Amino acid sequence: MNWPREYLKAIRAGTEIVSTKVKTVYEREVAWMENPPGDFPFVFDEERGEDPICFIEEFCNHSKGRWSGKPFRFELFQKAKLQLAFGWVGKETGHRRFREIVDIRGRKCGKSTETAGVALYMLVGDGEGGAEIYCTANKKDQANLIFQEAVNMRQQSPTLRNVTNKRQSDIFFPATMSSMKALAADTKTMDGLNAHFFSLDEWHEARTRKVYDVMIQSQSAREQPLAWLISTNGRVRELFFDDMYNYASHVAMWDQGFEDYRVLPLIYELDSRDEWEKPECWAKANPGLGKIKSLETLKINVEKAKKDPNFLPTVLTKDFNIPENSVERWLPYEACVNETESYICENGHKVLWSPSDDDGCPECKAVLKPTLLAEHLAKSYAIGGCDLSATTDLTCASLLICKPNDPNYYVLQHYFLPDSRVKDVEDGNAQEAPYRLWKDQGHMTICEGATVDYRQVTQWFVDMVKLYDIRPLWIGYDRALAGYWVEEMQEYGFDMERWAQGPITWTYPMKRMGGLFTEKKIISNNHPILRWCVRNTAKKTLNPNGIESIQPVKAASNLRIDGMVSLLNAFTSYYAHEDEYRNYLR
Repeated sequence: MNWPREYLKAIRAGTEIVSTKVKTVYEREVAWMENPPGDFPFVFDEERGEDPICFIEEFCNHSKGRWSGKPFRFELFQKAKLQLAFGWVGKETGHRRFREIVDIRGRKCGKSTETAGVALYMLVGDGEGGAEIYCTANKKDQANLIFQEAVNMRQQSPTLRNVTNKRQSDIFFPATMSSMKALAADTKTMDGLNAHFFSLDEWHEARTRKVYDVMIQSQSAREQPLAWLISTNGRVRELFFDDMYNYASHVAMWDQGFEDYRVLPLIYELDSRDEWEKPECWAKANPGLGKIKSLETLKINVEKAKKDPNFLPTVLTKDFNIPENSVERWLPYEACVNETESYICENGHKVLWSPSDDDGCPECKAVLKPTLLAEHLAKSYAIGGCDLSATTDLTCASLLICKPNDPNYYVLQHYFLPDSRVKDVEDGNAQEAPYRLWKDQGHMTICEGATVDYRQVTQWFVDMVKLYDIRPLWIGYDRALAGYWVEEMQEYGFDMERWAQGPITWTYPMKRMGGLFTEKKIISNNHPILRWCVRNTAKKTLNPNGIESIQPVKAASNLRIDGMVSLLNAFTSYYAHEDEYRNYLR
């Protein structure tokens, strides 16, 4: 049985309610099973993926609550997860494809019990010689929860008792000289490990990457190691959890630069904050709701949260995986992505095309080939925008272009970042963004040294005029962060327009810009950095009880929104000169 395919069928039919990220993962994985790319190095082995399912259901019993003493029986979502994790193997090596499983779901949805069974399978059933299995967490008490559940499962199984030994601090499997034990960040030493498998439980509590980094590095000598990360959301913001969550989210949506075939991200969460009061949405964050997790208890907790604002953050983070102190995301994911891009046919027709369109030029049916958006927009008047940020951080230059009798708004952007900043990201093992890839694709200039060279920003605007005859009539910028750059731009003849960065200036253009993104009227050739910045943007509402004033803020301090702010400055100038600008369209 192909459980991922069955799960996807249930998702499509609406009998399994999941988050957008989970659905996207299963759509992609099943598509690869049915129509793998020609050079795809992996194959899906259903029988091998069934091994841990059969092992756990045959040898492992529950030890707590109403299921105590009963055999483990997986729900569909669990079978799909386990078969994905263990069924994908390399065509040539036969080794597992996945090295890391990131599973975020609501509390009491069976994470710990499932993980204890997987740990026992990795100890006894995976066939690894001298396997070192570790149940890890931020604190030893938390690490012991999964380890003790594995001990309880062993105790209830005559077969597992016969083939393993329970020693003072571990479970030992003599047949392969393998062992399982609990380990935590507060353990005195974590040196000298050679982990084959480790689970990391409730890592939302971690304030550093210590346990994760040490355990990942300890697996370097193994041929098919596996890291098994399970957690709810939490209240420790902007540290390890948010870094890992952001990376896993990008992988789930298969964003450009985050195509990581070794990570399986399963993020069960509400797609928007307002869904916490909609019972039909609760299963998005709680797979197995009504079977593993009590629906009645969740109803009681939600009702309590409606009456007790102090209890609400607990329900949002633990039951629905909504960050407790997060600001509201500006736009949903779907609004941030517009796959419409510029093409030209062999007869010279310039067209816009998206994957949903018919093949060929709509005017003459000739073959289309991609073209630079700047070439598509040559000989246009524009309105510019810039977000210079700090000299040591990301800078973005933008051009906003309209065309006669065309409802779309076209965006050209280029980004600048100091080389020292890129190296800091790489040396720190941070999973921030694929800056060098974006540079190789022509979207970014990496400036030598430790600062952005503003002369290169000026040169980009000049090149747009010289190479493509795209001339900005006005360029909006932050009056607080311009310095000498404005004078340099004015020397080249650009009309620079100062804007105070705040809700008074930004509310109207930001609302209009959000509507245009939602209507898919902003065309940027699906610029990956702009898409990334827009996804990173949250909105801060300053007077929610009156006329709503908004301004952009980072969804987390380690994210970047410079491309969105640069474009917002351009839109601010556009709406200040809309009628006059439209007289110049060509």
